[in-house]
Amino acid sequence: MQREEKQLEATLHAILNRVNDLKTAIQALITKLETEYETINWPSFLDNYAILSGHLTGLSKILQAELAPSLRSVVVLPLQLGCERDEELSRLTEGRVPACTHDLVPDLLRTKLEPQAEQRLQQLIHKASTLNYDTAQKQVAQFTKVISHVWEIISKGREDWEGESMRSAGMQPTHSIADTHALVTAVGTGKGLRPGMPPCVPSGVVPPGIGPSRGPTPQMGTAAPNMPKAPSAIKTNIKAANQIHPYQR
Repeated sequence: MQREEKQLEATLHAILNRVNDLKTAIQALITKLETEYETINWPSFLDNYAILSGHLTGLSKILQAELAPSLRSVVVLPLQLGCERDEELSRLTEGRVPACTHDLVPDLLRTKLEPQAEQRLQQLIHKASTLNYDTAQKQVAQFTKVISHVWEIISKGREDWEGESMRSAGMQPTHSIADTHALVTAVGTGKGLRPGMPPCVPSGVVPPGIGPSRGPTPQMGTAAPNMPKAPSAIKTNIKAANQIHPYQR
């Protein structure tokens, strides 16, 4: 008997410590949401949820341990009821339960729902059982559509946030991959260049491929001295003008 009492005391002590840790984590999360709602980031929020999940997992392991006695066989009954304030009870419950009154004890020892809540639950169950199949399918489809739309918004926001985080964490890119590929393609295959433009060749230079097929291509230089000159009509005109000049003496 003493061994079972010691096991029960140790189990209750471990459960109490785990519940206090869980309560502290919940209070920290609520405080952060109330005070840091403008600057809180998603990783920090997920870390707080991970802490809550860890405390709940530890509490479940304690309750499911083989060495822990079954708490279902333990009965808790109030020894004294009264309307006067109980300081010890207020301290244990951190001010939530100042006195063990007749109105509070039924709620603490209740094993079923309240009559109003139970009646409301029965109404909802009856409404769900009498719902038409087609109407139910339409509501399910509409609900699925809303969920998909919300999921797309969340996914897009997450991608934008991750992109901004990566850009802010690393160096800003100084090049464009698309422009680099376009430039390499233009140099290698000529894609994107304007066709039909004649090459810009200086005067006196014969571009390759235009000259005769045999022999070297003429390069830049003056014309050959033995080439015949075409008769100039300008001198003839000048001489004719000198003959009829009115001021000639």
